[in-house]
Amino acid sequence: MGNKILVSVAAVVVALYMSVFTVSETERTIKFRLGEIVAGDFKPGIHFKIPLINNVKKFDARILTMDSTPERFLTAEKKNVIVDSFVKWRIADVKTFYTSVAGDANQANIRLDQIVKDSFRSEFSKREIKQLVSTDRSVIREALITNVSPQALKLGIAIVDVQVKRIDLPNEVSSSVYQRMEAERARVAREFRSQGSEAAEKIRADADKQREIILANAYRNSEVLRGEGDAKAAEIFANTYSEDSDFYAFYRSMIAYKQSLGKSGNIMVLEPDSDFFKFFKHQK
Repeated sequence: MGNKILVSVAAVVVALYMSVFTVSETERTIKFRLGEIVAGDFKPGIHFKIPLINNVKKFDARILTMDSTPERFLTAEKKNVIVDSFVKWRIADVKTFYTSVAGDANQANIRLDQIVKDSFRSEFSKREIKQLVSTDRSVIREALITNVSPQALKLGIAIVDVQVKRIDLPNEVSSSVYQRMEAERARVAREFRSQGSEAAEKIRADADKQREIILANAYRNSEVLRGEGDAKAAEIFANTYSEDSDFYAFYRSMIAYKQSLGKSGNIMVLEPDSDFFKFFKHQK
């Protein structure tokens, strides 16, 4: 009797064990009934099934990474570039994922790789090499995600991110691209030098003009001041003459003597009774 009870308990435990399955937060699950899908997308926790009738398959629900091998793509000017990229994806619809790629992540990567490369080919054919180098990578990223996502959803896959790790030029393209870049830089340098020379000439011409203006204004001011000084001196002399004509005549004669006499090499031919010596003849 005791053995029968133990056997019955064991059978119940086994039946319960076979009737229960758990789903974690990192898993997506499908329940089958005799090979036919009956349910999917179970929430994390404990769920039940009918032993021998139902079976369960689990898939990784975390974000997965597809690291593509570097591929050549043609640009708008028909130049080859080598692109190294990766894609991050996760299962969006587990039923569609199972029916389209049999739930195989490797098979999903193969299908997804072809879709992504077709999108790369389309986007790169619209852009030149210079645009690929200078354009913000986020612009290309958004375009790729927009193009790839609808096709990936047909596989039950949601695209999380598409990133370009590196864009390289083949050896046969690098030389011509560098030569063109060098020629472009040289042209820009010549243009800058020309603009600099033009600006220098304008500055130099303006400086010469300002110099002439300053000198002309200075000469004009000096002539005005000199004229005012001469007028003031003439006024002083006139006032002096009107007040004492004899002293004025004497003063002017002293100035004449100072400027004429006592200098080597000067020869004067004058009569002794000339007015020039009148102050030497009359002493008081």
